[in-house]
Amino acid sequence: MPTSDLDRLAVATLRTLSIDTVQRANSGHPGLPLGAAPMAFALWHRVMRHNPADPRWADRDRFVLSAGHGSALLYALLHLFGYDLSLDDLRRFRQAGSRTPGHPEAHLTPGVELTTGPLGQGFANGVGMAMAEAHLAATYNRPGHTIVDHYTYGIVSDGDLMEGVAYEAASLVGKLALGKLIYLYDQNDITLAGSANLSFAEDIRGRFASVGWHVAEVEDGNDLDAIEQALQAARQETARPSLIAIHTTLGFGSPHKGGTFEAHGSPLGPDEVAATKKNLGWSFDEPFTVPEEASRHAHTAGARGADLQRAWTSRYAAYRAATPDLAAQFERTQRGSLPESWDTGLPTFAPTDPATATRSVGGRVMNAISGVLPELFGGSADLNPSTNTALAGKGDFQAPGARPGDVHGAVGGPWGPDGRNVHFGVREHAMGSIANGIAYHGGLIPYTATFFCFSDYMKPAIRLAALSDLGVIFVFTHDSVGLGEDGPTHQPVEHLAALRALPDVVVYRPADGAETTEGWRIALERRHAPTVLVHSRQNLPHLDRAAGRPASEARRGGYILADAEGGNPRVILIATGSEVALAVAARQLLIGEGTPTRVVSLPSWELFAAQDAAYRESVLPRAVRARVAIEAGSSLGWHRWVGEDGAIVAVDRFGLSAPLKDVLISLGLTPEAIAERARALLR
Repeated sequence: MPTSDLDRLAVATLRTLSIDTVQRANSGHPGLPLGAAPMAFALWHRVMRHNPADPRWADRDRFVLSAGHGSALLYALLHLFGYDLSLDDLRRFRQAGSRTPGHPEAHLTPGVELTTGPLGQGFANGVGMAMAEAHLAATYNRPGHTIVDHYTYGIVSDGDLMEGVAYEAASLVGKLALGKLIYLYDQNDITLAGSANLSFAEDIRGRFASVGWHVAEVEDGNDLDAIEQALQAARQETARPSLIAIHTTLGFGSPHKGGTFEAHGSPLGPDEVAATKKNLGWSFDEPFTVPEEASRHAHTAGARGADLQRAWTSRYAAYRAATPDLAAQFERTQRGSLPESWDTGLPTFAPTDPATATRSVGGRVMNAISGVLPELFGGSADLNPSTNTALAGKGDFQAPGARPGDVHGAVGGPWGPDGRNVHFGVREHAMGSIANGIAYHGGLIPYTATFFCFSDYMKPAIRLAALSDLGVIFVFTHDSVGLGEDGPTHQPVEHLAALRALPDVVVYRPADGAETTEGWRIALERRHAPTVLVHSRQNLPHLDRAAGRPASEARRGGYILADAEGGNPRVILIATGSEVALAVAARQLLIGEGTPTRVVSLPSWELFAAQDAAYRESVLPRAVRARVAIEAGSSLGWHRWVGEDGAIVAVDRFGLSAPLKDVLISLGLTPEAIAERARALLR
């Protein structure tokens, strides 16, 4: 549609609201909003399907502000287009307790789809959203009944495209040929520290074309018609994601700072704000002015979105009538609830069963679950044979119309967007961030898998999952120095301590098959927080709990696995994962010497800490000060559980490459060494 005076007024309103917001806080990033306001307005007003009255409409288009430092623009958009965000909210930008934090947070602000700011994360999150849309469309749409059909749009920056996570995600989504992902690249060629070409001078168009993207260019970032035309052309590219490079001026309109890095990350200052408004032809003196005609013009997009939602609701009613069971499943998964008695078919284990690696048990549990929970969707970083996380017979998530041909690795079942096994490739960082995007989208339970040592590559994504209340399940195998010959490059040491330090994350390291099953119960019920499951490579015995509590107590995070006779121990051995079996063996040595000994399995510190004081006292009584903690990782944090008088058998060094038995002996992880530490405490 031709650009009108109302369009120009609305764009100017977005620009001035943004710089007023930043100036009022005396903190923030005015440059991107001034430069990118036209592209944002063209998208939100002319192209994007959204309804401000119902920001959670299931079939809305999604918007990703990957360049989250430009949050003032997003807040201005939300206010102008009629979302539940007031001018007072904008005036409280970056203030304690406000709904307008310095970078967008999905759980705080209506209309904000995802938490962004760490550059590249939003880019990869959007890929996850597009994958979720494609899979849900293939799963639920039926001939004559289309209920999932929307796009993921975003604004990405020079900084986003520099980050490796963005390139990992771009490569994968290009291979998957998902055409409903469209990014507007705010190419202003300026970063926080100077010109982008100080460090970033590659052929972006060539790079994205080489990994299967449709790439277009708009020379004038103020040309709304050219931006709309590029967006509509991108929508026609159904087999390729699109990147539209739009040339803009950072801080457009600022007479002294526009086009320089000085406009990036600091308020313009009162005089420069006034001068910028004059340059933009803004005739209003008061800050935070929203002309009524600009508001009415923007609200026409919301009215159109409301009409689209009403039409969708009508179509959905016909869909429900035609496919009631499928509709019930769709509604349940959109709510994020689990079906009744979903866990009744999970595997059980007896002490007489052959020793089994918890990674293998985890695979059995996942496959039992996958038949009951069609929303379980995920994969590994090219490690399914090692992590045991493939969903057998559930197909491979691939491009629409793809065929297996001579490709190896298919797990059976559908080959296309309806497949549930995602082959992320060797891309751990993107894998975690994409899984977050799948969770943001809704309707699916995403999981990822790789070796525990490579959680380092995923830490930013795990952190943001915790910050954003996302129920992603992060599976890690090869959990300790016990993996043996691969050596210290692959033997995690500090990783448990690092992930335990994250707020709102449950880290769960099971000791055997029964605890592994409980771990999956915990993870699947935590729909609004991430869970980290840490599994062994080596076989572990299925433990005998006749002298303690049942494995269901693992849901409390810690419990008495084997107690002293009469429940009066002189020493308590506390362990996690594979080291619990060592503690059980050490207990036998100590009991044989006449020392009453309790073994506590502590698979999750976070869950145990959340129990009431009485329960924690019943497991770890303060009167028993002789405590030994055993874990094949860093000792950091263990004093919380053993106290000042306790001892810790841990690995505060890198491991070594050798057979499992030799590694454990070399590092003092044996029943004999553990028993000796206990004896020393009693002397």
